[in-house]
Amino acid sequence: MIFVLFGIAALITVVTAVKLSTYADVISEKSKLGGMMVGTLLLAGATSLPEVTTSLTAVFLDNPDIAVGNVLGSNMFNLLIIAVFDLVYRKEKLFSQTSFSHVYTAVLGMFLAAMALFALMIKTEISILGIGIDSLLILGVYAVGMYIINKNGEGVVPAEEEISEEGPAYAISLRHAVIGFIIAAIVILGAGSALTMTGDQIAIQTGLGSSFVGSFLIAASTSLPEAIAVLVALQLHNHNLALGSILGSNLFNMILLAVSDIGYFHGPIIAAASTVHQITAGAVLVLGTIVLLAVLRGRKKSFRVYPWPSALLIVVYFISSYLIFVI
Repeated sequence: MIFVLFGIAALITVVTAVKLSTYADVISEKSKLGGMMVGTLLLAGATSLPEVTTSLTAVFLDNPDIAVGNVLGSNMFNLLIIAVFDLVYRKEKLFSQTSFSHVYTAVLGMFLAAMALFALMIKTEISILGIGIDSLLILGVYAVGMYIINKNGEGVVPAEEEISEEGPAYAISLRHAVIGFIIAAIVILGAGSALTMTGDQIAIQTGLGSSFVGSFLIAASTSLPEAIAVLVALQLHNHNLALGSILGSNLFNMILLAVSDIGYFHGPIIAAASTVHQITAGAVLVLGTIVLLAVLRGRKKSFRVYPWPSALLIVVYFISSYLIFVI
């Protein structure tokens, strides 16, 4: 029965994510915000709502491994998503059609992943007002990084194409899109809580362990909105929205470590997490590096060579997942 409930929560997440992505595309087309900014900030924050409820619910259940594993595992899975869709829609040449501004986002994501990996290695108990110093540093670097991205990203986003009379942006008003976006975000918030509670029970009943369930099963489920967001964005030929939603979501997820730390009353949450998460954090760093290189070289390589970074990313993902399972 618990697997059925988990499946229902995942299905609701998928269906709602389709609407969320469509409304985000309308907002990016009809407002002054471009696809890159809507994807990196608005859509990324909304599709990360399941991770928010998952991590906070895990803290409430006194399960730091699910809280930390969900954040890092979701970032791993998000990068797998962009690689898979890049191969499926390889004729679109996703990485060669996006703004150079995504380089800043990718670099910040790599830096935050490196900080998380270092924090998991040293496991410091130093805290301020009960919040781990490592979580606070990650939060501070995120804030500074986003300021730099917003400052340097202005004026470099390519002009959006004219709104097609056959697309959703033409049929849906901006006001309708904003209201629909908010409602869809609330529904996804609830679905994320259901995924966490059922996932926690699956970890207990199957004996797989909270580290693996948090880093793989729940992380993949809470990343379903990102997968649908990328799919819909690519179908709408909004490449900046597709890549921005993934990279922005990964940035947003990292600050959940600090948010979860606030609600965890047994010391710094990273210090309480299993050392297995070092593999996940290291994998996020490696995968982020591959994505950065793909963005930098996507404009220069021929079609025959172009897909290799995404193929390599998929291989690294599954090797990392295997190591997380066996260790």
